[in-house]
Amino acid sequence: MCTRTIYLAGGCFWGTQKFFDQFDGVLATEVGYANGPDRAPSYQEVCASSGHAETVRVDYDPAVISLTELLNDYFMVIDPLSVNRQGGDHGIQYRTGIYYTDADQLPEIEAVYAEQTEKAGARLAVEVRPLENFFTAEEYHQKYLDKNPGGYCHIPRKFFKLGK
Repeated sequence: MCTRTIYLAGGCFWGTQKFFDQFDGVLATEVGYANGPDRAPSYQEVCASSGHAETVRVDYDPAVISLTELLNDYFMVIDPLSVNRQGGDHGIQYRTGIYYTDADQLPEIEAVYAEQTEKAGARLAVEVRPLENFFTAEEYHQKYLDKNPGGYCHIPRKFFKLGK
C-alpha cells in the first residue's frame, strides 16, 4: 500500500477532521497548526493571531481515494471565497489552504483549483503552497467532535454521513 499525505486548512479543524475521517481510503488524520512561524504554538497563541492555520493532515491511499476526490470533497465543505473566515469562525487561523509536501501533487491540485475557480466565477481565497511546517495540536483537539458530539462546527452535520 502506498500512503500519501496532504494538509488541508478548512476553517475550524474539528469539523474538517471529522469530515475526512469518514472516507474509505483515508488512513489517518491529525489536527495541528501549519504554515506559521517556525515554532510550535499553543492553541491560545494560534487564537491570538500567531499566523498558523488550523490544519488537518490527511494520510490516504491513492489506490482507494484520489487526491482529486479528496480536494473536491474539501471544496464541498468550505466557502472558497471567504478570507480568514469559515462559518462563525474568523481570524487568520481559519484561513483556507491546500499545503503539499510532494511537488508531484501540484498538477492535480492546480487542476482541481482551476475547476473550482471556474465554478465560483471569482478568485478563490484558498492558499496553495508547500507545507512549511506542521505542529500537532493538543490532544484534546484530536477527534474533538467524536469526544464532544454536540460541539460547535461550521460544517453542517449532514456532511459527516456521506458514507463514501
